[in-house]
Amino acid sequence: MARISLDCVNSLPGIPLSVLSVPMENKYKCQQCLQVLRKPVQAQCGHRFCVYCFKHLTSSGPKPCEACRQEEMFEEPTSILNSNEAFPDNAAGREIASLPARCLNQGCNWTGSIKEYEAQHEGRCEFEQIQCEACQAWVVRTEKQRHDERECEARTLNCKYCKMTFNFKEIKAHDEICLKYPLQCKDCGKKKIPREKFGDHTRTCTKSKSACPFSEVGCKSVIDNGKLSDHENSSTMEHLRLLLPMVLSLCRARADAPCPGEWQEDSGLGLYRAPEEGVTVGTGATYSSQSVTLEKKVTALENIVCVLNREVERSSVTLEAFSHQHRLDQEKIESLSNKVRQLERMVNMKDLQLSESEQLVRELQYCTYDGIFVWKITDFSRRRQDAVAGRTPAMFSPAFYSSKYGYKMCLRLYLNGDGTGRGTHLSLFFVVMRGRFDALLKWPFSQKVTLMLLDQNNREHIIDAFRPDITSTSFQRPISEMNIASGCPLFCPLAKLAGKSPYLREDTIFIKAIVDLTGL
Repeated sequence: MARISLDCVNSLPGIPLSVLSVPMENKYKCQQCLQVLRKPVQAQCGHRFCVYCFKHLTSSGPKPCEACRQEEMFEEPTSILNSNEAFPDNAAGREIASLPARCLNQGCNWTGSIKEYEAQHEGRCEFEQIQCEACQAWVVRTEKQRHDERECEARTLNCKYCKMTFNFKEIKAHDEICLKYPLQCKDCGKKKIPREKFGDHTRTCTKSKSACPFSEVGCKSVIDNGKLSDHENSSTMEHLRLLLPMVLSLCRARADAPCPGEWQEDSGLGLYRAPEEGVTVGTGATYSSQSVTLEKKVTALENIVCVLNREVERSSVTLEAFSHQHRLDQEKIESLSNKVRQLERMVNMKDLQLSESEQLVRELQYCTYDGIFVWKITDFSRRRQDAVAGRTPAMFSPAFYSSKYGYKMCLRLYLNGDGTGRGTHLSLFFVVMRGRFDALLKWPFSQKVTLMLLDQNNREHIIDAFRPDITSTSFQRPISEMNIASGCPLFCPLAKLAGKSPYLREDTIFIKAIVDLTGL
């Protein structure tokens, strides 16, 4: 009997019931997800599961079959779900593949078979609602491209001024700091002035207004930059009149200064040194000269502060640009990670298909059509240890046939015995399986069966034969994948396989089954 490896299965759960165009029979239902079976496998107890569901059930080890419990037919070890005891139910898979199906998506009129639905329509329907990976919104598949280009809130756009890439939600915030963003001067009306050059334009714009340089001493005039020189020439006397009180106050403060050589602190001018001996004190020209010097220093400091402010603003904009680029890089990394995961899923699916193909080839390789089957069992010691430990108590042989269109059969072997032979004998059973041509065959099965453990010296084979009990359910026409096994629980004492046994050579035994074809 074929076995299936579930180690790398990466399939999908069952097909939704509403996909079927006809009422579903219970035999097509997964016992775990309760949907239509997808890639069905049959457990040792006869219940069917999707490959995906069976893998998850047995991922942490063998589990009891809940369907057997509900039917009150629980029997160990038969009702224990074990990945080593499952096999692909190809017959059920073919029956399900031919069932009529329809599309669930609103507006889609597609109909066909389950096989065509899985291969051609599922995941490809133009009316299917799919989720946008960027904004997580649900859109119809045919509208996906338009959504990505025009509607997606998380789509990326290039700034048309500086050409940097931004998220749609951030593009307006970027416009507030973009150095290339065009501004308009409210004074002269000039347009398309890049933000990085707008400050320079404001200082040189002839129609831009600014306060008079003598505003610090009381001039309240605000004039155009181009007319500043005219204002200074026309208002010289007014500016001198405003300067006079300040100069007089400096003179009085100078007169009250401490002895020569001492430091004095003035609330308006900071620290300065008192005049040295021999220097004439009290002349207005000296105080005026000091005042002009202090004005120049203050002006120089103001210029330095302006330059530093511009540098801080420029650094802030650069930092914001780097932060945005970092976010974009993180999004690209996440996108690439998603693509890698998708490729891994595709590789796993291909591995599963390859595994199924290899299993089919092995089944065809060992299949016979003359009622005679020789079963070669290698790694006997390891397999027996697994049987003693309870990991793999029973083994199924590949299927064989009485003829090309005849009965389908297999053998079941317990390396540590079963029932009365447990722990003392090899137990060997004959199993009638459901075949493709059962409707044309005579039932119940009544052919004589001979079971043999071959002596590899060709001297004394261990032989047991029986004629089927035609009243037993084991030999009626199968309604599930296989009937209950029937055979010899005391087939061969385990003692005959100890030491230098002629039946066990190079850790290998041979079992032969002969079905009498008389009367067929």
